[in-house]
Amino acid sequence: MTTDEQLLNYPFPSETALEPPAEWERLREQCPVAHVRLPSGDQATLLTKYDDVKRVLADPRFTRRLDAPDAARLSAEGGGVFSGEMTQIIPDTGDGHQHWRRLVAKWFTAKRMIALRPAMTEIAERLVDDMVAGGAPGDLRAALGFPLPVYVICDMLGVPAEDRDRFSHWSDALLNLTRYTRAETEASQAEFFQYMSEHVTAKRTEPGDDLLSELIAAGPPEEGGLSDLQIVVTGMGLLVAGHETTANMIGKMVAMLLSDRSRWERLLADPSLVRTTVEEALRLDANAGFGLPRYLGEEIEVSGTALPRGTTVICSMASANRDEGVFDAAAEMDLTRSPNPHLAFGSGSHSCLGQALARTELQVVLEVLLRRLPTLELAVPQEELRRVEGLAVGGLSELPVRW
Repeated sequence: MTTDEQLLNYPFPSETALEPPAEWERLREQCPVAHVRLPSGDQATLLTKYDDVKRVLADPRFTRRLDAPDAARLSAEGGGVFSGEMTQIIPDTGDGHQHWRRLVAKWFTAKRMIALRPAMTEIAERLVDDMVAGGAPGDLRAALGFPLPVYVICDMLGVPAEDRDRFSHWSDALLNLTRYTRAETEASQAEFFQYMSEHVTAKRTEPGDDLLSELIAAGPPEEGGLSDLQIVVTGMGLLVAGHETTANMIGKMVAMLLSDRSRWERLLADPSLVRTTVEEALRLDANAGFGLPRYLGEEIEVSGTALPRGTTVICSMASANRDEGVFDAAAEMDLTRSPNPHLAFGSGSHSCLGQALARTELQVVLEVLLRRLPTLELAVPQEELRRVEGLAVGGLSELPVRW
């Protein structure tokens, strides 16, 4: 384990937006349980090996109680999506958490994704039409990567997609660890909460065929449903998670494939590889963001290292997904890799609820782009692609392309 004299500043910088930090490989081999200094100046413990990360993500003793008095602050200002009272409204563990997941998961089944696929394809086709009409070069992130997931999740929640610019601002304020002051973050959270509260109230009067209306129809907690507060926070969480992460992943996936033209050509020659390509892009994502923080309420040992009560642990799924002990040629992008047990969506009872939705959106985008824009290429050298700085979920600020 690193000593205080060797304390590493986290997150680690990378030379380019698509390459992993050099520290990941060294830590996996030499120091898989490492002390790091967060942007706040507080200390946390970083896990970089696959087995350790998978175990912690599935261990209920590691919780989301980042508002505990002895938990590390992730940023100097505090606040954000990982901390505060809002994170405790949805039960974190036990029967309450499983009950919440069962109620919400009905809207994210594979069967429902199959039903949504034609509409997703139609939206993607329209967005590509608009990008082409605007002329090359275009910004694929702004033209396709961001709006597609917004339209889809807004439809699922029964929320007006016209408000997407407001959602984008609120999401950025909740997910960015460096750009906003605590006061700005709290103001955005309050505005977002007010917006969603009014939306849920309106749904009580005029329900629709959407997730929030169904949660309302399930009744109050004593009838097996959720409280109004839980429904509001669920809507907020799904709106942020349902568009920000996938929007960024669309851009990163396409950039990975275009940065080595042979990958794109391979897909053009064999579109049946779309599914495994999406999984490999998720695994190889070196710009996945901050990682998942967890708080430890009791002493536990990880890889022979005792972690005391009160430890804040950062699970780097992106580093774990490059563990040579689990993945052959882990640093290489293998479009045929199968099985591919990556941890991009987490593991255990807290694995990403919307992973079927994200996978479907990524597959649809790739299918439409291969069919509509076979000559697609980067409009700048990959070394000039820029990360979104400070964002907890990682992404590219833009993706210039031509066709």
